[in-house]
Formats: sequence, structure tokens, C-alpha cells
Amino acid sequence: MYSPQLLDHFEHPRNAGALNGPDVSVQLENPACGDVLQLMLKTSDGRIEEIHFLARGCVASMACGSALTELVRGRSMKEARALTRNELVNAVGGLPPASMHASHLALDTLKAALDQLEQKSSRV
Repeated sequence: MYSPQLLDHFEHPRNAGALNGPDVSVQLENPACGDVLQLMLKTSDGRIEEIHFLARGCVASMACGSALTELVRGRSMKEARALTRNELVNAVGGLPPASMHASHLALDTLKAALDQLEQKSSRV
């Protein structure tokens, strides 16, 4: 049912756990299934220097959180914002239709975090 890549991200999550002193921390919940994803980011010179996640939910949500952190770490804000659902889904080796909500939650949380970072930088 799940790809080897997805199971690897679930069993060996990358960048999991709290991040000390993040520039932004955003948590979203999927009201339909109850999955929760929190992203914490540190930036430097307009790039995502560190990104960690905490997740509560299904296997796919945890795997998407892990893969997302690998995909955007080191990217500029603009590059991170350009991440597509296809890129994320491909990074976990595909998702069954019933698990596509996990990619939506991950990308929605990333967008909310980037929006907050932009708001913070425009106030400075």
C-alpha cells in the first residue's frame, strides 16, 4: 500500500522534534481527519537554514512532514514557496488517493509558515 520511500520517512523521520528558538512556528490541523502538523523554521540571509516538524496523525502525514523538511531546507523563501504537490508526493514515492490529504496539510503548513516569515520581515 505504501511505497518504500514513504515507509522510510515514517520509520526514520528527518528533522523531527522541536527546534530551539525558531524564527516562526506554525501548526495546522486537518479538520476532516484530525492530523496535526507543526513546522518550525530558522532562516538566514533569506534561506531556510533549519526546519523541524512535529506531527500527530497517519503514516502519510508524518512521512510528508519529514520529506517536506528535506525538500525545503537550504532553499530560499521563493524556492520553498514554489514547491509543488507533485514534488512532495514524488519524494515519498507516491500516495494512495485516500492519503493525499497528507500532502495538502504539509504544503498548507509550509505556506502559513512562509506567510508569517514574510509578515515578520515586512514589520522590521
